[in-house]
Amino acid sequence: MKIGFVTAAADRRLLDERRGTRAMMWIMAIMLFLTALAAALGLATLTATTLLDRQLVGRLTVQIVEPSAPLRTAQTAATIAALRGMPFVRDAVEVDRDRLARLLRPWLGADGADPELPIPAMIDVDLASGTSAAVAAVQAAVMRAAPSARVDRHESWMSPVSSFMRLVTWLTAGLVALIAAATAAVVILATRASLETHRETIEVLHMLGSTDVQLARLFQRRIALDTLIGGAAGTVLAGLVAAAMGARLATLGSDLLDGLTLGQRDWALLAMLPFAFALLATVAARYAVMGALRKIL
Repeated sequence: MKIGFVTAAADRRLLDERRGTRAMMWIMAIMLFLTALAAALGLATLTATTLLDRQLVGRLTVQIVEPSAPLRTAQTAATIAALRGMPFVRDAVEVDRDRLARLLRPWLGADGADPELPIPAMIDVDLASGTSAAVAAVQAAVMRAAPSARVDRHESWMSPVSSFMRLVTWLTAGLVALIAAATAAVVILATRASLETHRETIEVLHMLGSTDVQLARLFQRRIALDTLIGGAAGTVLAGLVAAAMGARLATLGSDLLDGLTLGQRDWALLAMLPFAFALLATVAARYAVMGALRKIL
């Protein structure tokens, strides 16, 4: 099947209406604007989910909940020494008490900074491998050094967030597919309406020897051009909105939201949307014309 995106001037004069009445270009601009926004959200969420999973794998937090301060300090030092001696532990660092006080301030207020307050000691552990065997070995070593300690996997308590972000990615993918299907339906309806509008012209062309394939090319070229121009405008506008939202998210200072960014690959995929929708519209227009011409003529 031959597909052309450049319409000859004679073809445009033959089937084109006044520029102000060509609603297809505006419809495609709206369709591509919505599609590009949904795709940008899905791609950014996918990037953030991948980054979150990479950060959480092999990350542990050890809590030393011993109420006695001297014993808690001794157990913390022993635990860090034991962890740093394990081959699959990249690093084990005690969380500063001032940082813990800042984290507790929303609940305890100024009392969180009281040196007499028995705040559990916290140790951040970074594993080279986040396998269950490695986590079990860490737990065993921690329990030997500090029997009252508690080991938490970041992956376990952040998994609901990761699952929700994956759900958002799949929902946006479904939304893009639905918009693409709606676009194909709009193209078919618009093509059939245009066929009725130019019915007499088509009959004359048939009498002059034009084939169904030649007539179909006239319509599919025009649909492709409208889709490409309108889609490019809608995609550019959506890209500007996505870039503005990304800049706004960067000012919030959230580690999770900072991951909602678009990389070079994502921008390249967004730039391909007008061409993909132009191809989709061309195929839909061709089959709509061929099917209608068999019934009309």
